[in-house]
Amino acid sequence: MTDVLIDTDPGMDDALAIALAHNSPSLRIVALTAVTGNLPSDRTAANLLRVLDLLDAPDVPVAQGPLVPLGGDYPSDPFSHGSDGLAESDLPESARTLDPRGAAQLIVDTANEHSGSLTICALGPLTNIAEALALDPALPDKVAQLTIIGGSFGATPYAWSQATGDNPVSEWNVFVDPEAAKIVFNAGFRMLAVGLDVATHPDINFRPADLARLRESAKAEARLAVRVVEFVERRGYQSYCSLIDSAAIASVIDPTLVTTETVHCDVATEGRLTRGMTVVDRRNHHRWTDLPQIEIAVGLDYARFLDLVTEELSA
Repeated sequence: MTDVLIDTDPGMDDALAIALAHNSPSLRIVALTAVTGNLPSDRTAANLLRVLDLLDAPDVPVAQGPLVPLGGDYPSDPFSHGSDGLAESDLPESARTLDPRGAAQLIVDTANEHSGSLTICALGPLTNIAEALALDPALPDKVAQLTIIGGSFGATPYAWSQATGDNPVSEWNVFVDPEAAKIVFNAGFRMLAVGLDVATHPDINFRPADLARLRESAKAEARLAVRVVEFVERRGYQSYCSLIDSAAIASVIDPTLVTTETVHCDVATEGRLTRGMTVVDRRNHHRWTDLPQIEIAVGLDYARFLDLVTEELSA
């Protein structure tokens, strides 16, 4: 069983990804941290507690990160998760309480408690991870794996056609806090970045049989999944919008689901057109080999992925 800390900004797809992690027999959620991304961190923290109630999940430490990114500006999101951030699901306020530690301290403490066996799944901007590095620069040596939803790497056309940041080439999680992303990319983590290349591929959309099974299920998370899909489809989007963050969780549950490639990549922090862009140097000659090396997802077994998600949310 893999111990995971989930850093997240619920968010519709975050909620379903948390449900996938909670329901998987191969993962154990040991802590959760809320980051500013889809909503400010006070609201993502409240939503995180609501989702734990929905799942009837055991109590684990849950901490909130800062309200603003490292760069100081919180950009406007061109995509809405609804007024509540959860597809207008109107989940009741939770009686659970937040850990008195901030998110960064909880990340550091959890990594120390699990002595090299912890996997961090970062489903939102990387503000909390960057702040944890400021507290403990040795954090990458204490974490077995950092898996993020972040970036657009050019492995498929969907890296650009489905760009989610508020400029032509960026992905939302990196765009919100490129300063934090740059710190994390350069920190030396054993890192897998699951970007828009695979997480917004048309083949990740729920199949009709998947939706039928979810509609037949009595489980609360299955009902939430159906609500999220209907919410995004009413607004002209495809159902992959509900599954983006689950791609990262699934890659931890079953690493054989993803095909990866090692690339030289860094994060652009300036420029109206390029702020938040994950720049990959693929040149055959004159490549900048001083750029950090990371693993990126270039393929996903979509059929097996959808089988996994549908099973865990509905069975």
